[in-house]
Amino acid sequence: MNRPELDPSHIMQIGMGFFGSRALLSAVELELFTYLGANKHTAEDIRKHLDLHPRAVPDFADALVALRVLERDGEGPKALYSNTPETAVFLDRNSPHYLGGILEMAGDRLYGFWGSLTEALRTGEPQNEIKQSGEPMFAKLYSVPDRLEQFMNAMAGVSAGNFRALAEKFDFSRYQTLCDAGGATGQLACMVAAAHPHMRCISADLPHVEPIAKRCIESVGLSDRVQTAVIDFFSQPLPKADVITMGMILHDWNLEKKKHLIKLAYDALPPGGAFIVVEALIDDARRENAFGLLMSLNMLIEFGDAFDYTGADFKAWCGEAGFSSFEIIPLAGPSSAAVAYKPG
Repeated sequence: MNRPELDPSHIMQIGMGFFGSRALLSAVELELFTYLGANKHTAEDIRKHLDLHPRAVPDFADALVALRVLERDGEGPKALYSNTPETAVFLDRNSPHYLGGILEMAGDRLYGFWGSLTEALRTGEPQNEIKQSGEPMFAKLYSVPDRLEQFMNAMAGVSAGNFRALAEKFDFSRYQTLCDAGGATGQLACMVAAAHPHMRCISADLPHVEPIAKRCIESVGLSDRVQTAVIDFFSQPLPKADVITMGMILHDWNLEKKKHLIKLAYDALPPGGAFIVVEALIDDARRENAFGLLMSLNMLIEFGDAFDYTGADFKAWCGEAGFSSFEIIPLAGPSSAAVAYKPG
């Protein structure tokens, strides 16, 4: 029997995927997409503006065309390069939907750390700054204001679509108050408040974060309905609210601390209240959401014992805490909101 010819292209695409990843990250770092904006430029224009070596062009620009993150009109030296509709919206710094912050952080931090994935798999130990300094990731991050703000902006950019979708899809009409635990810039609280004028919200986080959140809340004119609170949720209770949210928070911790945070949320809610987490939830069969599974490996690299989880995991842990009903709401891309309701 003739065996069908096998194609190694999928294997090669994954194995050499860091080529394309690094090209995109460098383009973000160089602010290529911002330079292009709504305009078209030749490869030589790009080279001069970004101060690149002559060897860089046209390969760099053409590689980005082949990766479908740039468009090109024409051939040869007079060819004109421009943003795609997606890069114009998401990677131009002047766009209100800019999410390049997470890619900046990926290029600045995560790209190098992932080179040590094999060591992480063998040892279970973090492979980030803690290897050099001995300080936990968050302690190191929060000690440098510029790096903290970069991290906050990165999270805001990548979370915006999810939080906007949550504000649209979840029925907030039954509730009056919300507390976003680990609220960072106050983005989730502000999006809910903007979409639902009856809601009063609190963005709760550590002391170093509060000034950043206050500035962001003031900038969108919501200081009358969105407040900040300083809290360490491993030593203090959460502010009472009808809805408790955690956006990309639970996956930062091991199982013991996950369960602690879930119990905190349960205790802060009234009967009938809702606990909502926003994560790249892994599908229950653990076969489809590659991003969620790779994010869980990223948690290994960052923290060692932290991990992402499935909707079924969330339901089981919340059931142990006393929650009685659950739902999953698909959001943007690979992310979802898992909701647990306290008995009424």
